[in-house]
Amino acid sequence: MKLAVDCRMYGKSGIGSFLAGVLPFLCADEAFECVLLLAGPESLPALAAAARAYGERVELVPCGVQPFSLRELLLFPRGITAQINACDCYFTPYCNIPSGIRIPVYSTIHDLVFLDFPGLTGRAGVFVRSCLYRYAVFRSRALFTVSEFSRGRILALLHCKKPVYVSCNGVPRFLEEAKQAGLLDGRAEQKDAFVLFVGNIKAHKGLLTLLNAFPPFRAKTGARLVIVGSAENFRTRDAETERLLAAGGEGITFTGHVSDERLVSLLASARLLVQPSFYEGFGIPPLEAMYCGTRAVISDIPVFRELYGAFPVSFFRAGDAADLAAKMEAVWQDTSPLPPLPDCYSYKKAAAVIAEQLKACNERENPVI
Repeated sequence: MKLAVDCRMYGKSGIGSFLAGVLPFLCADEAFECVLLLAGPESLPALAAAARAYGERVELVPCGVQPFSLRELLLFPRGITAQINACDCYFTPYCNIPSGIRIPVYSTIHDLVFLDFPGLTGRAGVFVRSCLYRYAVFRSRALFTVSEFSRGRILALLHCKKPVYVSCNGVPRFLEEAKQAGLLDGRAEQKDAFVLFVGNIKAHKGLLTLLNAFPPFRAKTGARLVIVGSAENFRTRDAETERLLAAGGEGITFTGHVSDERLVSLLASARLLVQPSFYEGFGIPPLEAMYCGTRAVISDIPVFRELYGAFPVSFFRAGDAADLAAKMEAVWQDTSPLPPLPDCYSYKKAAAVIAEQLKACNERENPVI
């Protein structure tokens, strides 16, 4: 079976992380011959090793057309389209679908945050994204998402009648490699006095709640707050959050962009991680932190209750800074090692869900007579 995979977001955060997680397992599946669509020659080194590892079963196709551009939607290169249409299925890790594709399409919608939180963008932005989501539903044989919560929102908000399968996120490969290399050994007993926040910084991430909870917590513990991200790239329309970020604050450090190696060190060294989100499709940082032996304090939003209910996390009332400060203090005092984590989420399992549906599609399209 020949499978075309849109890899143009490979190497980027968010969607790129999901793609980087599932792609090796799809390429390793001997049922597939993979045609990988790259962002251009600059992404060739990142995926060349994978191509060499799987030999003739993986073909790399550079493509300079940006995802979500008008050229992608209306004037996608015919030569590349012909290569895609020579395959049996097309899989995209997001909801962008180039024009001219005639083979069965399988797309991914991780969340509907822009529809559920319209304040993140203007009316025009909500309208454009709604159109893209609905077009993905219209063009796809089936869709994938990362949680039952997101599945429910897709079915409800998009009035989706197509099958929607849950293929959860997992622990990134760079963390698995760090553990295999022994870089996490003994780190549970070598915690530094700081709280960690990791993620793309947008209003729904709840940073304002953490910034308000941190001063009274710091007054009692002397802890520092390390925010992985760039202060210049914080995207929020909340004036109070912007004021607090601009003022900095005692004990608060912005790291800017960090390498995978530096992120491993921060995740393993932190005394605790806080994820104060109001909304997520999945929310990977708590899983990453616990994998590194670091406790997590997270908001009690439905998706976190779904995904982390069986994990050793501490929930606080979303948006309640006083409750967050209290929960942070309680977890700060707990120096016992984390218990073994449930074996729920991995990119191997996510890829297996995707592969199963792609193979079923091929069997329907090409029945054995």
